[in-house]
Amino acid sequence: MTNRLRIVYAGTPDFSVPALEALHAAGHEIVAVYTQPDRPAGRGQAVGAGPVKRCAQALGLPVEQPATLRSPEAVARLREHTADLMVVAAYGLILTPAVLELPRLGCWNIHASLLPRWRGAAPIHRALLAGDTETGITIMQMDAGLDTGPMLLKRPTAIGEREDGGTLHDRLAALGAAAIVAAIAEFQAGRLTPAPQPADGVTYASKIRKEEARIDWTAPARAIDRQVRAFNPWPVAETRWQDRQLRVWAAEPLRAASGEPGQVVEANGAGIVVAAGEGALRLTRVQLAGRRAMTAAEFLNAHPLAGARFG
Repeated sequence: MTNRLRIVYAGTPDFSVPALEALHAAGHEIVAVYTQPDRPAGRGQAVGAGPVKRCAQALGLPVEQPATLRSPEAVARLREHTADLMVVAAYGLILTPAVLELPRLGCWNIHASLLPRWRGAAPIHRALLAGDTETGITIMQMDAGLDTGPMLLKRPTAIGEREDGGTLHDRLAALGAAAIVAAIAEFQAGRLTPAPQPADGVTYASKIRKEEARIDWTAPARAIDRQVRAFNPWPVAETRWQDRQLRVWAAEPLRAASGEPGQVVEANGAGIVVAAGEGALRLTRVQLAGRRAMTAAEFLNAHPLAGARFG
């Protein structure tokens, strides 16, 4: 490959894996993969490698796992890689101005929204919660601000009417992989012009808090439906039933309802219909604390809900 770049790649979760694979497949030289230190995960809290580390190891790429990039030692180590470009995708550590200036071409970020909408940590969740009909990927030249740098390339995609956080995440991860490879090719061909982000339309995608997953049944059914879809597969929308957690994995809004918010007005093989502040929600897949997720029909076989109330 004549236009092969020396790239430092920085990412940590599943979202970051497709782009790493795509850059490697495109023939660029990945001189180092930066990812967050191994952490406990799962029920057993065993310490294990994250998705990007596992991918890098499978590809035979060198891995760096500093706890911070703020120290002089971390900056010096990064400088040793003499990278042309640093590509960042959901890395999770702050890049200081000293780091941003190290690569010859700077640092490019793969961001999961059409900037300037949904700057910040949780653009996929926030787009679904807001009922957006479109999102996408922005390849951005990083600066010292929070996702404020010039835009290099944008790739829009429609959000499906019944799409959830998991499916949108996976589609955007794949779109981001294609976009970063295209952006580099366009840059090398002299066809990439950085564009400043407009001042209008700025919104912030703050980090998701687990308490946001608690369902407020006085809200409209359509809003609760968006909550269920946005929080699948994490942190998963939940309600309370008989002082126990009941997670709601899948549901659909209904227009008509007769009952107080949180009241189960119908329960059969088609689902568990719960009255909301406006309309109702039919729960189709649920999970009682300590049990596996199951269809509403399976749940009702063991747990009759006549007269039940969620809250």
